Amino acid sequence: MNLSEGRDLKASRRRLSRRSLLAEAERFVALFHAEKQAPGSRADRMRQIRREIASDGTYQHTEAELTFAAQVAWRNSARCIGRLYWRSLRVRDRRHVSSAAAIAAESVAHLRAACNGGRIRPLITVFAPDAPGRPGPRILSSQVASYAGYADASGAVCGDPANAGLTRLARELGWPGPARPGRFDVLPLIIQAPGAPPTWHELPSAAILEIPLRHPDYDWFADLGLRWYAVPVISDMHLDAGGICYPAAPFNGWYMCTEIGSRDLGDVGRYNELPRIAERMGLRTDHDRSLWKDKALTELNLAVLHSYGTAGVTITDHHTESVRFLKHLEIEEREGRACPADWTWIVPPAASSATPVFHRYYQDFDQSPSFRRRRERCRA
Repeated sequence: MNLSEGRDLKASRRRLSRRSLLAEAERFVALFHAEKQAPGSRADRMRQIRREIASDGTYQHTEAELTFAAQVAWRNSARCIGRLYWRSLRVRDRRHVSSAAAIAAESVAHLRAACNGGRIRPLITVFAPDAPGRPGPRILSSQVASYAGYADASGAVCGDPANAGLTRLARELGWPGPARPGRFDVLPLIIQAPGAPPTWHELPSAAILEIPLRHPDYDWFADLGLRWYAVPVISDMHLDAGGICYPAAPFNGWYMCTEIGSRDLGDVGRYNELPRIAERMGLRTDHDRSLWKDKALTELNLAVLHSYGTAGVTITDHHTESVRFLKHLEIEEREGRACPADWTWIVPPAASSATPVFHRYYQDFDQSPSFRRRRERCRA
């Protein structure tokens, strides 16, 4: 291929990319104007977008479009049971921010605002988007707040096994960690600014509300030393809307008790607390027919609900949220919208058949705007 042919190929690819972006933008703007009372006409908006794409190879969403995109991305999240309140998602527009230090500071501000003294607010902070020749920043941490997992030579992990790879990366980047590693050490936030290597950023302890777990009936439960943080801020997914990708857009709702009890603390691949709880309860664990796992899991979820409720921190249970999800489906059907749902995620991991979401099927399909998970960037 000679130099002229190479230039022609690049120009052809650029035109194809711009046509694809324009088509995505047209679909998004049509959806926005169909659902919102937007100022100006759809045709005027598309003329403006065409000019921007012709000039810069991309375009910029208005603040109203960005808020709509984030809210509808939550509405389209097939794995989320808590979508009834998708309209309540508040957007922090930080598209001018791309440096690692500034993103870390804004992420801490997000934690504080979302926590709201325990009355958790659904919130998203949107940082700089990808653009031709100008990639946006990435947050490599799966959640803004998360616990370290220290793996030893045998493969045993102290802390959260789900974060063993991220913890190793933090250490490789220079994070010293505590002098005496523990089971619930808060990891630093790992951020990759455009064109730069990843860096770690310590989170101030005052910005992270943690809840020590107690049981309403078992005084010994406190001796287990279990705890969890108040706000689950997902940070390793990107927001995709109208052909524009926002690779750093941390967002949160509030916890459902089974996310912490059944999965984070109860799962055998995570903290695996059920054997300890069963032992303290005096249950027989020599065979599964005693249903010791079921009994211990119920008490663990009860402890989570009790502890968050006592601390005044917003949390929901899987029975309540199942009813709310069916209400969400009813509203979506009434609005003439199809609602994607992944049965394996919508049905709770505890008391599954006792919840109404168990007894029906769902359609799982992709819609835009959406939140999409990037390929895992840390070694497991």
